[in-house]
Amino acid sequence: MNVNFNGAGENVLTFIAADSVTEAGTLVKVSANGTVAKCSAGDAFCGVTLAVRNGYAAVQMSGYAALPAAEQITVGYQTLAANAAGKAAVSENGRELLVIDSTATQVGVIL
Repeated sequence: MNVNFNGAGENVLTFIAADSVTEAGTLVKVSANGTVAKCSAGDAFCGVTLAVRNGYAAVQMSGYAALPAAEQITVGYQTLAANAAGKAAVSENGRELLVIDSTATQVGVIL
């Protein structure tokens, strides 16, 4: 793609990382006070981890984000949630996000 959306409206917060959160690129949900956990199938995600270190996770909560995807997703507003593999997928249980680019393995959204 010849354009770049990185950094547009980006907002990153630091959370305590549950044991299930071990790496960057994990779709997460708030699981307890100040804590995020890896999403299960059908969970609406609040953001994606950018880094995980020493029991803490930097979570991107808004702005353009490139997420792991289960398949290519149609651009435009789509309702997305995590699937069983922890990837973004179209789902009735998710949250409506603007998809602005997509491949078979990655989807670019505005959180």
